[in-house]
Amino acid sequence: MDTIVSLATAPLKAPLAIIRISGDKTYEIVQKIFTKQILDAQDKIIYGHILDLNKEIIDEVTLSCFKAPRSFTGEDVIEINCHGSLIIVNKIISLIISLGARLAQRGEFSARAFYNQKIDLIQAEAINSLINSKTDEQRNLAILSLNGKTSKKLIPIKNNLADILANIEVSIDYPEYDDIEELTINDILTKTQENLSIIDVLLNESNHALLIVEGIKVVIVGRPNVGKSSLLNALLKEEKAIVTDIPGTTRDVVEGEINIDGLILHIIDTAGIRESLDIIEQMGINKAQEIIKEADLIIYVKDKEEDSYIELEEIIKNKKVIEVINKKDLLTELKNNKIYISAKNKDIKDLIKKIKEMFDLEKDIEPSLCSSREIGLLIEAKQSLIKAQEEARKNVPLDLITVHIKSSYDAIRRILGEEVTPDLEKEVFSRFCVGK
Repeated sequence: MDTIVSLATAPLKAPLAIIRISGDKTYEIVQKIFTKQILDAQDKIIYGHILDLNKEIIDEVTLSCFKAPRSFTGEDVIEINCHGSLIIVNKIISLIISLGARLAQRGEFSARAFYNQKIDLIQAEAINSLINSKTDEQRNLAILSLNGKTSKKLIPIKNNLADILANIEVSIDYPEYDDIEELTINDILTKTQENLSIIDVLLNESNHALLIVEGIKVVIVGRPNVGKSSLLNALLKEEKAIVTDIPGTTRDVVEGEINIDGLILHIIDTAGIRESLDIIEQMGINKAQEIIKEADLIIYVKDKEEDSYIELEEIIKNKKVIEVINKKDLLTELKNNKIYISAKNKDIKDLIKKIKEMFDLEKDIEPSLCSSREIGLLIEAKQSLIKAQEEARKNVPLDLITVHIKSSYDAIRRILGEEVTPDLEKEVFSRFCVGK
């Protein structure tokens, strides 16, 4: 396999930079440009100088040396810790390429770790999640997966399905042997239900984790001039949206992002929905209606309890909605079953409390699947088991039931990366940075 090289730190001027090399010729190439003997170095840090082909010093460096298979990629790996000038970095990388290495592609180091069975696909995806984490909660989820704790939750499911398949296959292929335990329909129903129960728990945990990883799209809606823009400003703690007493001030979407106990809210303030003869305002209203369709949460703002807008309520009726009554500072009576805020005075604590309750932010973080790919495959595994149960209840022949159980088994293996295709490789590793 080719020897690859890349800058593993950000391509910026910095005190230090790390250049990573991996592959069969790693030690051979680096030895040609380094001032000390390294061919037998294993798990060592060595101080010295990088020289160009004319034996001129390029930089004073340290090498971190790892022999296969005791490295991240499972191959020979050397990391060159040099000064962070991009001139120095580019000279060293160009020199290494001239001696037989090539520039690494996106995620290629992690891909090699995966193919050399140093990590599974869940762990590989966790590396990218860890790099891109913005909150402690996102980081904690990524660490749990990187440490293999999420993968361990899938192993019992995979093993149970393998046992069912093995017993069915033996029963079909060798019916003449009396000492082979023959699975009955009730056995299949019981065993598949055990797996479904495990999958349901993991799906519930994973859907919660996905909210933490991806955040939720929150759209603020209501009539014109009820205080939507003031609420956006209060949530963001900055004056991002223009606020006036003139209805129809907001004509386009205004966006911002906040972090509530580890849950990222992508907040969008929309134009007040009403009939308007103003062409520009109506364009904003049309855009607001489109954005509502994609929302995970609607904050429906009113300025009085009895306010009702049938047309808007029809648009949001199938959405997750928090209804808030603004301008509580002007109200004389507050009811216990309502959520009151004063966006102008930044009094939105009851709304924040409701969001926390709705998305269960007090829940402990568990090892969970954290990508749409992983969760989609787990749902596929569940659906296949449900089909197997339906066929079993109809007393369909065992070999036909096996098809669905095998589909479930294969979906679990694809989550772990035990069945990988070029398309899957491209989907997962192309999102990585080059040095990882």
